[in-house]
Amino acid sequence: MKKTTSFNMDILGISTAGLCLVHCLLFPLLTILPIGLIHNPYIDLLFVLIGLWAVIRIIKTAKLGVIMLLLVSITLILLGVVIEIFWDYHTSLILLGGIGMIMGHLMNYKNHKKKHL
Repeated sequence: MKKTTSFNMDILGISTAGLCLVHCLLFPLLTILPIGLIHNPYIDLLFVLIGLWAVIRIIKTAKLGVIMLLLVSITLILLGVVIEIFWDYHTSLILLGGIGMIMGHLMNYKNHKKKHL
């Protein structure tokens, strides 16, 4: 049961981190269009909370390297969101953390595939 749950959390983490990364990369392009979009850092906070939930569920069964990568990545994202909310300054920490999250979840996903073959 735990192996399937961790596997599903990897799928959730990869999807969420990927959506977050697309959101962060495409949003500046959308703000150029005159449709009245403004950046809302609370959307980023929602992505962080979903990612944190997935990371907490995964670290129980993952290897140490994956755990460290995921924890550092979620910390970078959380720090970037906090800076953005409190100081209204957008850093690249969110992008770096998002890339790290995708890599960590992919590594964990591949480890699960190797175990179940």
